[in-house]
Amino acid sequence: MSKQPTVSDIARIAHVSPSTVSRVLTGNSRVHPAKSAAVLAAIEQLNFRPNLTARALALGKSMVIGILTQSMMSQFYGELAQGIEEGLAGSGYQGVFASGHWESLDEQAALDILLARQVDGLIVLGGYHPDTDLRAINKQIPLIAVGRHIDGLEDQCIRVENASGSFQAVRHLIDLGHRRIAHISGIPSHLDARERHRGYTEALTSAGLAVDERLIVESNFTEQSGLLALETLLARGSHFTAIFAANDQMAYGIRLGLYRRGLRVPDDISLVGFDDLLGSVYTTPPLTTVRQSMHEQGRQAARGLLRLLANEPPALPSITTELVIRETTARVRG
Repeated sequence: MSKQPTVSDIARIAHVSPSTVSRVLTGNSRVHPAKSAAVLAAIEQLNFRPNLTARALALGKSMVIGILTQSMMSQFYGELAQGIEEGLAGSGYQGVFASGHWESLDEQAALDILLARQVDGLIVLGGYHPDTDLRAINKQIPLIAVGRHIDGLEDQCIRVENASGSFQAVRHLIDLGHRRIAHISGIPSHLDARERHRGYTEALTSAGLAVDERLIVESNFTEQSGLLALETLLARGSHFTAIFAANDQMAYGIRLGLYRRGLRVPDDISLVGFDDLLGSVYTTPPLTTVRQSMHEQGRQAARGLLRLLANEPPALPSITTELVIRETTARVRG
């Protein structure tokens, strides 16, 4: 096995001192262009790969961004993760993920792991961690939040137009003649769930329709929970002709439950989701849903954090939503 090239090897070929090579590698001081070019040429010739730990020590940074997520198995968080990776590309920073699994103890353990890695910044994707703790962490390292609101750090939280998106979804069903519209909501403590519930109720009241609490079932954003929520809804015996689910994953479970009950979509029950996950166009039939770009949220979160690390304002945009009408909604029969 050949010996890995060293800084001294690069210095010998480039005819410069090892300290000059170190300055080029760290980028923390100016080097004469000719010497810098010679060093870079030697690096390429030797196929040199710098020791990241040594580089981090030289910079006084870990060059690692911690990402506190909830479930990497979820399509939603998977698309967010891809966006974060794209946003960090070319920055020299690497993302390290830890999952909280929607459990406060697991989330605390995941956060402890990330902080023990001495990450330079933190991206928080949803979760339950108290605002007070996150504000304290932000005094030590900058953080960006996605899918949640942190009092006092509003400009570091990416906002999605959840309420207007769900309003559009329910308004679409109303325009199709539906008057008995059920809602499978998300985790009550989650900002997205609360705002989507608000859009649902505002759409009903603006159309002069009463909000029937018997048509609302709380769930937890997973496919299984959507299936179980449908069973709860049917067990109540309240009539409905359409369902608005607070995310696509629950809509998938609801669709399965309706199929098992012999209820056709959209002939018997219209169904709308929220997120427009990659798989929603391939459901049977393709799902009508509210599109929000998780990939763009992840990318903007990473870019915003990089700006904070450069002592610049995060400049986070508001993420717009769009109703995507496919084949799970139809005019009410009868």
